Amino acid sequence: MRLDDDLLTAAKRRAAAQQTTLTALIEDSLRRKLEESPDRPFEARPVNPGEEGVDPRDSASLRGLMDHLLR
Repeated sequence: MRLDDDLLTAAKRRAAAQQTTLTALIEDSLRRKLEESPDRPFEARPVNPGEEGVDPRDSASLRGLMDHLLR
């Protein structure tokens, strides 16, 4: 798992302030988030921005679109 450096730093500070471990803080946060999530899983659907079709489940097509947009 990779976390944004600033997010990780903030999480470590919060864990210390609450006198708990980083692991316990992440587990508790993840449990609460999963409890509020809908029962059906998220399904990524293909999108068509302009003439470039891209399937968000296909990382190569996403990279191709990003490369095209950044030119």
